[in-house]
Amino acid sequence: MAKYEAKTKEQTTSVESFIDQIEDEQIRDDCRELVRMMEKASGQKGKIWGSGIVGFGKYHYKYDSGHEGDSCLTGFAPRKGNIAIYTNLRLEESESLMNKLGKYKNGKSCINIKKMDDVDKKILYELIDTGVKGMLKKYPGSK
Repeated sequence: MAKYEAKTKEQTTSVESFIDQIEDEQIRDDCRELVRMMEKASGQKGKIWGSGIVGFGKYHYKYDSGHEGDSCLTGFAPRKGNIAIYTNLRLEESESLMNKLGKYKNGKSCINIKKMDDVDKKILYELIDTGVKGMLKKYPGSK
């Protein structure tokens, strides 16, 4: 059986230069604010993962199937017209916080926002922080 190789790996591109290339000024400013939030929650500097995810921290996973790899504890991806925020939370288990968050759309494994002003930033930080703490508990030795 061929070994699976993850497409989303840490890159050497700086987060600052990645964000500077975003055309939309509002999304650029919101990304800088998310960097500050996620650095605080994770205690780690951001790194680019794959072609467009700004990730913070790192954990190693291994599934029963034998598939394993590394991923970020939390992160976000600026997209055209929105920002996908990866909290690594089961959003349905955080329903009380999600109800207070503000204007967003649920993605498969993320929260999609148009702009930071649409959400309660304290609630968003709480979701990010809870997700990071949960991942560190689930994957001891992560950073």
